[in-house]
Amino acid sequence: MNWDKKKKPLIATTSALLAVTVIAGCSSGTDSSQATDKAKATAGATTAAVEKPLPISIMLKSYYNDTATPESKVWKKLEEYTNTKLDFQFVPDASYNDKLNITLASGSIPSLLFVNNAKLPAVANAIKGGAFWEIGPYLKDYPNLKQANPTVLNNTSVNGKYYGLYVSRPIGRMGISYRKDWLDNLGMKEPKTIDEFYAMLKAFANNDPDQNGKNDTYGMVITKYAGPFDIMQTWFGAPNKWAEKDGKLIPAHLTPEYMDALKFFKKLYDEKLINQDFAVYDSAKWNDPIINGQAGVAVDVTERSYQIEEKMKQVNPKGSIDLIGAVSGPTGLHNQPTAGHNGMFLISKSNVKTEADLKKVLTFLDKTNDKEMQALLNFGLEGVHYKVEDGKVVNLIVPTDPMAPDINNKNMTQLLSSIPYIILDMFKPSTPLRTKSIEVQKANEKIIVTNPGEPFTTATYTQKGAQMDQMVEDARIKFIVGKIDEAGYKAEMDLWKKSGGDDYTKEISEAFAASKAK
Repeated sequence: MNWDKKKKPLIATTSALLAVTVIAGCSSGTDSSQATDKAKATAGATTAAVEKPLPISIMLKSYYNDTATPESKVWKKLEEYTNTKLDFQFVPDASYNDKLNITLASGSIPSLLFVNNAKLPAVANAIKGGAFWEIGPYLKDYPNLKQANPTVLNNTSVNGKYYGLYVSRPIGRMGISYRKDWLDNLGMKEPKTIDEFYAMLKAFANNDPDQNGKNDTYGMVITKYAGPFDIMQTWFGAPNKWAEKDGKLIPAHLTPEYMDALKFFKKLYDEKLINQDFAVYDSAKWNDPIINGQAGVAVDVTERSYQIEEKMKQVNPKGSIDLIGAVSGPTGLHNQPTAGHNGMFLISKSNVKTEADLKKVLTFLDKTNDKEMQALLNFGLEGVHYKVEDGKVVNLIVPTDPMAPDINNKNMTQLLSSIPYIILDMFKPSTPLRTKSIEVQKANEKIIVTNPGEPFTTATYTQKGAQMDQMVEDARIKFIVGKIDEAGYKAEMDLWKKSGGDDYTKEISEAFAASKAK
C-alpha cells in the first residue's frame, strides 16, 4: 500500500553504510585525511547500526481476552518502525481504575500511562505532585503531534497546561437516527426544527407508521444513560455544562434555556412519545426497540444509525434508517460535542527521567501516528486483516493464516492517539449510511457548543463532584416524570448550591478568570 512513510532507523543505517561504500570507492588509499574521514564515517555507521531500541513500558486498557503478545506480527512491526522495545501491560477495562489507583500510589509508574481523565482525584493529585511531564511546550516540534486539535487539547488540559496526549475521537459525533421508512409511510419530510422533530415523534407514536393497523409504536427510545437529554438541550440554546457571562461561569442547569429543554422533555414523557421506563431502561438494549419495530428514533452518536440498520435488515429487509446531525432551535443549529477524546496518555517522570528521554518517547508517539502506523494499529496487516482499493481501506477480512498470533490486535489499537485524525479518510465506508455518518460528523464540527469550564478542576468538585452531579440528574428526572414542578426544581437547585454548588461555581469562575488573565 502506498502510504506516505517516514524514514525508519533501518533506512537511515542503510544510507550511512552506502555513504561509506561510496567514500571507500573514491579513495586512493594514500591521503591520510581521506582515511581519517573514512574512519569517522565507519564509526558513525557502526554507531547507527548498533543504536539500541528504546525500551518503553505502557499500561493501557484491554477490551478483549485474546490480547496481542510480543510474537504478534503487528507488535513486531510497530517495534521495528519506531525502533523501540515495547512492554505492554493490558489491564481489563472493568478493573482498570483499581489498577490505576494502585499504580499511582506505588510511585512506580510505567513510561506511558493511560487515564480516562486527568481530573480524576488520584490522577490530578499525581500531576500536582510532579509525577508526570508537562508536554505542551514540546508538541510543536513533532509533525503529527503539532496537529492536535486546540479544542480537544483545551478539554484535556489541567488548569491551562497539557500533560496528556489525548486519544482522538470525532468531536461532532452526535446525531438523530430515525426510521426513514416510517417517515416515508407517513408522507412526512426530514425534520429541520424542534417543532418538526416533535411532530415526527408524535406521528410515530399515534399514526401507525409501520402500517400494521395496531397502536404499538412510540417516538423515541431513551435509556438511563443521560446522553440524549444532554444533546437535545443544546438545541434550545442551553450551554454545554457551563456558560460564560461577564467573565464568570454559570452552570448550564441554572439557565432559562435548560428549563425550556426540561419542559420539552416533560412534554414528550407526558404524551408517551418516549418510553416511560427511560430512567431505568438498560442502555445495553438501546437498539432493540427500533430493530423490533417499537420505536422510531434514537439520539446518540451517528454510528448508532448504521448499527441499527444493519441489524434491523436481518429481520426486516424493508426497514431503513436515516440520519441528521441536529434540528434548529430558538438560536439556530447547535449540537453537543464529545470531548473529542477517549482518555489520554501521561508520560511518567519515574520511568522517563530526563528531558532527552522525554523527547524520545514523544518521537515514538509521533511515529505511531504516521499513516502507516495508524493503518497498522487500526486495521492490522494489509492482506491479512484488511484490503485496500483506490488507496483506501475498504473492509476487514478474516485472517488467512490460522497460525498468525495477531488475529486479534484490537487491544493494541488502544495505544493509538490518531493525531491527526485521519481514520475517516482512510476507511471507505461499505454502505451509504456509513458514508453519511462520516459526513454528519464533519458537518457537526461547525455547530458544536464548547464548554468553557472543561479545563478546570476545583477542590470542591474533587471532593463532592459525584454527589453534586447526581443531585442535578435526579432533579431532571423528577421534573420530567412530574414528581416536582418548576418551583420544586428550583428548590432542588437551591439545595445543590448549599451542598457545594456555590463554592464550586466560585472556584471554577476564579480559575477561568485566572486563565484569561495570563
